[in-house]
Amino acid sequence: MDSHKRSILKAFTWRVIASVITFLVSYALTRKVELAAGISLFDTLIKVFSYYGHERIWEKINFGRKATPSQDYTI
Repeated sequence: MDSHKRSILKAFTWRVIASVITFLVSYALTRKVELAAGISLFDTLIKVFSYYGHERIWEKINFGRKATPSQDYTI
């Protein structure tokens, strides 16, 4: 199991890679650095908050979880 620090670093480095890819695609399509940077920033903000919401929703779903003897998960 990964440590919390490792998971946070992996998430951060992935977000940097994904943002660079978004910037490069946006720049290739628009040929404008400012517009590509704005698109990349907007994309990053949307995805960070969307991911957080996605995680919080899945936290409430018991599907695929294994119950421990002291827990009673129901679907």
